[in-house]
Amino acid sequence: MESILIAKYTNPKTGKLARFEYSHTNSFDSIDPGKVSQVYGVCLCDGKMIVVKSEITWVLPGGTMEPGEGIEQTLRREIKEETNMEILEWKPVGVQTVFEDGKEPYFQLRVMCQVRPFGPFVSDPDGDITEIKLIDPKDYKKYFDWGEIGEEIINKAKKIYMS
Repeated sequence: MESILIAKYTNPKTGKLARFEYSHTNSFDSIDPGKVSQVYGVCLCDGKMIVVKSEITWVLPGGTMEPGEGIEQTLRREIKEETNMEILEWKPVGVQTVFEDGKEPYFQLRVMCQVRPFGPFVSDPDGDITEIKLIDPKDYKKYFDWGEIGEEIINKAKKIYMS
């Protein structure tokens, strides 16, 4: 995996600087699951992309791995909780390595998911997600903008979905 994009971010809560190195990948086999903090999905349903509202911010569905969970278990649990959708198929898109002062580097995984609803979204059991929308993927920047890294993630996910 070769890093293709690098970004810097200052955490507004801690004031600490973090550096992100993003790489496309077709496999998570070389990733140590113990160093994975999050898994997020570019979820597509009938050509529409799902975005979720967490507090005041729109994001992709996904979240933190729980102890003993694998990548797929985390992904399936988070997508069901946050969207009430079932994953029909998923494929790796990329890996973001996060470097923060005073911490060991850790990974945030990005995947493409083809999904379908179990039924209407009622509520997230954790209460974090208050709304979901199915949008045209080309309109995602109206909801969130992760810069060049986000553009790479969304574009690769759309290519995988269309193939």
